[in-house]
Amino acid sequence: MDSTKYSLADFAYIPDQDLMQRAHTISEYLSDARAKHHMQYRRVSVSGSGPIMTVIDPYTGELREMIYMASNDYLNLTRHPRTIQAGMEALQKYGTGAGSVPLLGGTFDIHVALEKEVAAFKGCEDAILYTSGFGSNAGTLLALLQKDDIAVLDQYVHASIVDGCKNTNVRYFRHNNMEHLEKVLSTVKDKYRTKLIIVDGVYSMDGDIAPLPDIVNLAKQYGAYVMIDEAHATGVIGDNGRGTPEYYHMEGQIDIVAGTFSKALGCVGGFIASNSELVDMLHFYSRAYMFSTAPTPQVTGSLREALKVIVDEPQLREKLWDNIRYFRRNLLDLGFNIGNSQTAIFPIIIGDDLKVREISRRLHEYGVYVNPVEYPAVSRNLSRVRISLTAAHTREQLDTVLNILEKLGREYDIMPFKGAKEQETESAS
Repeated sequence: MDSTKYSLADFAYIPDQDLMQRAHTISEYLSDARAKHHMQYRRVSVSGSGPIMTVIDPYTGELREMIYMASNDYLNLTRHPRTIQAGMEALQKYGTGAGSVPLLGGTFDIHVALEKEVAAFKGCEDAILYTSGFGSNAGTLLALLQKDDIAVLDQYVHASIVDGCKNTNVRYFRHNNMEHLEKVLSTVKDKYRTKLIIVDGVYSMDGDIAPLPDIVNLAKQYGAYVMIDEAHATGVIGDNGRGTPEYYHMEGQIDIVAGTFSKALGCVGGFIASNSELVDMLHFYSRAYMFSTAPTPQVTGSLREALKVIVDEPQLREKLWDNIRYFRRNLLDLGFNIGNSQTAIFPIIIGDDLKVREISRRLHEYGVYVNPVEYPAVSRNLSRVRISLTAAHTREQLDTVLNILEKLGREYDIMPFKGAKEQETESAS
């Protein structure tokens, strides 16, 4: 099988193959992609997250150091001395696990403290903890929305939100397009019991920010509620790193604030922050909460400290934004298409899956760890190399990556992008 002629979408459904036959077909596809060094997934690290990562090269089997440009650990809190120490102290006090689901015997005092601290951090009355960010979105929406309700989704929201809406009605609006959102809301206005608009604060593949004030205004006009996923916004945007509502000075005005603990907070898990009545309802109706063992003490302790670090050490966020501004300016000067990126996520939009695979292969060979994003994760004409920055990246590391990108950009004819100057002008305005 020639893997360059296919994508994973081609094997999502094979009508004449049972599950084992389909697995074999997919295995053939993956084997050929690996043979062509086009499989830049599941590279194994022996060092943990950081600006430099030591990985086992999947093609040579040797250890190599790479500049890690694929991390969501934006503030590098996975390795912060304070979060590590707090986790160790909780581990020593409470042990390695909670031992029960939170609704029964798994709720510790540190879980309750974290809930209160997350709620305050997000400007809400209360919060509920989940063991994964995916579970917080999917588990909450499955509990809240039923056949008489409708979810109105930005077309680029996280997959966990889409999966959480499987038991309800769904309408999509074009990404960050308020005219289209209003059109959708006008068509569903009097047809459903509950209307819930759901957006990401910062979008994971594009790095742009939701126009939250416009969304809230439309929600009020059409009798809808608003839910925002703060996965890539927490710790990154807002005057104090509290996320999108703070960025727009709208704290306390959002009905449901969702998020993950696995990005800038440097751990794992998720949360929902809202009014106390909705949170209490989720305690008894969200199956992902009810039937999952409570978060581990170490993670809970580290998260409590991570929230404090974000407030106490604004220099981490300032350094991240120094890197963002520098990297963005240079990518635009070189002529790369980075879409509407506004934050630490930079899509190098190429629009050709084979070029994405080849450029990702070459970046790997040069010692730069990035994420290739192909169809069906994005549209075919928007396939890309996804780069993300952290506060710990040095100027020297950024320059090294920029120089390699320039070389490959010219070699594969993906620059200059004619819209780059317009992007730069819009950014400055």
